[in-house]
Amino acid sequence: MQVQEVLAVSLRALSANKLRSFLTALGLVIGNASVILVVTISLTSTELILEKIRGIGSNVVWAYYEAGSRDSDQVQNDFVNLADVEAIRTQLAERIVAATAVMSSNDFLTVNGKPQELAVQGSDEFYPRVRNVAVLAGRFMDASEVASRAKVAMLTEKLAKDLYGSQSAAIGQVMKLKGFQFTVIGTFKERTSTFGLSELGERTVLIPITVLKYFVRVERIDPVYVQARRANDVVALTGEVRRILESRHRPGARYFVDNLGSILETAQQIGTLLTLVLILVSFIALLISGIGIMNIMLVTVTERTREVGLRMAIGASRREVMLQFLAEATILSVSGGLLGMLIGLAIPVIGQQFAEGLDIQISWISVAVSFLVSFVVGLTFGYLPAQRAAGLSPTEALRYE
Repeated sequence: MQVQEVLAVSLRALSANKLRSFLTALGLVIGNASVILVVTISLTSTELILEKIRGIGSNVVWAYYEAGSRDSDQVQNDFVNLADVEAIRTQLAERIVAATAVMSSNDFLTVNGKPQELAVQGSDEFYPRVRNVAVLAGRFMDASEVASRAKVAMLTEKLAKDLYGSQSAAIGQVMKLKGFQFTVIGTFKERTSTFGLSELGERTVLIPITVLKYFVRVERIDPVYVQARRANDVVALTGEVRRILESRHRPGARYFVDNLGSILETAQQIGTLLTLVLILVSFIALLISGIGIMNIMLVTVTERTREVGLRMAIGASRREVMLQFLAEATILSVSGGLLGMLIGLAIPVIGQQFAEGLDIQISWISVAVSFLVSFVVGLTFGYLPAQRAAGLSPTEALRYE
């Protein structure tokens, strides 16, 4: 029997009961679509998370005082201070783009007719570059304003809107902080939201650190940010920042020094684990679909027992009978798999049109694997019914009612 004839006979047999064939293949449709969608969603979400983390700052190392074994007066001397930041700039000048410091305080201001506590942060001209913040209106403080202790302020996006109605309307306004008049010169936001996990909240005022240090009891930098020139130097630079801080303070003082590398690695590991778990669930769906194909093919063999006996009686070999039923099972699984692949590819492509700015990543490896699995499922779960059909005795089969 020619291959073309085997396929033609198999297609006629499957089309004789279209609904049953479709329902049998439906499991493969769902399973293959699930595999592609799961991998696509996992890759896209993982890359989105990694992009958000990278957006916090490129090649950034940060450090702050963690703990010590001294009394309160001695602990104050262990805090990271402006002199430490300057030491980092001097000693690592050739390896860093910039280093910036953050000092924190608070104040009260009337917002929307109600007194509310505001976060007042002090920093310098390097802050927007290292922390990757976007200026929305006006400008950021410059080196001369930091050096001259100018009373200028930058407002976060939401605070500017709450106080003055818009970003542009905030520029030039005078606001009272710490009992002094500050002129608003700019508004800004984080390019990538940290959801309140950084020093920047929704209502934050940023002023020169040289001004803020006179309004706090203890000079404490928390944290200091350092931007490396080269990505491959970040890990080594992390150790250098720790060494500088520890060398400038009392023995026993501990400093937390970290970089985005460990966070990125953890996020990638979580993304990979999530992908594997979801793929496993999808393959279980394919396994169940394969069992369904085997079950239907066993029923088909029983229903067509007389047909098998007749074909054997007129000269069909057991091998040809086996090939025919294997072909039917494979056609069911592959056709279902192809339809599932089309659905699994179509949904991300359509979704891309509505998700502006979102880069949906399709894994063509998952497409190839899902097709291969469909083919293997047809052969594997079609083998037992095909073997049973080929093992029928022609005489017994012809007498089957």
